[in-house]
Amino acid sequence: MRKKIVAGNWKMNLDYNEGLALFSEISNMVKDELTGKQQAVICSPFIHLHALVQLGKGNDRISVGAQNAHQMEAGAYTGEVSAKMIKSVGAEYVILGHSERRQYFGESNELLAKKTDTALANGLKPIFCIGETLEERNSEVHFNVVKDQLADGLFHLDEEQFAKIVIAYEPVWAIGTGLTATSDQAQEIHAFIRKEIAARYGEEVAEDTTILYGGSCNAKNAPDLFAKTDIDGGLIGGASLKSRDFVDILKVFN
Repeated sequence: MRKKIVAGNWKMNLDYNEGLALFSEISNMVKDELTGKQQAVICSPFIHLHALVQLGKGNDRISVGAQNAHQMEAGAYTGEVSAKMIKSVGAEYVILGHSERRQYFGESNELLAKKTDTALANGLKPIFCIGETLEERNSEVHFNVVKDQLADGLFHLDEEQFAKIVIAYEPVWAIGTGLTATSDQAQEIHAFIRKEIAARYGEEVAEDTTILYGGSCNAKNAPDLFAKTDIDGGLIGGASLKSRDFVDILKVFN
């Protein structure tokens, strides 16, 4: 049975003390209020990672991840952080290919394939983001866009490597805009993603792959989204900055 995951992406928010306070609130609420087998993942700025891992010890319902990692193992890359460094502080996950990284930093599918390889080689579990812009959806090329992102970014992996990937579908037009794909729209493309995985790796691997929805997901729309067959949780932005909102999304799986 594939994992049900709700991952919070704090983006570039919260100073050190604010991050520790929020994580402590979420961790305590997760421990007290979750009754299913769902997993919480908090993807914080680099400054928080070590402290959050320490705070989360003893609570196996919450994990910690980074929001990015460099594609090289080490070297003269001032200001960058390697997958080995992230792993060394105890983080388990790393977001790769978020639409903001693709848009603002020009990250290509080919670059993200290299980042994925390096993350896996260092024992991290990538949350690999894919999704189309509003222009691409309106032009009805969104299926091709998502297919290419999968093929170019991930389908070079062998079956054992791919089994460690979590995919996050994020309609770029619904991130931070207040717009949300309808549950039927989201299900349609999640099913398409699973079909593409099955074509590459087989039905068993496809059925075991966790696919998250990321696009202005909140406690109000999460029940409709998570009820769909191929939606296994969410990658949550703004709502992950409020402990009550984030945990209420997690509780949908109760």
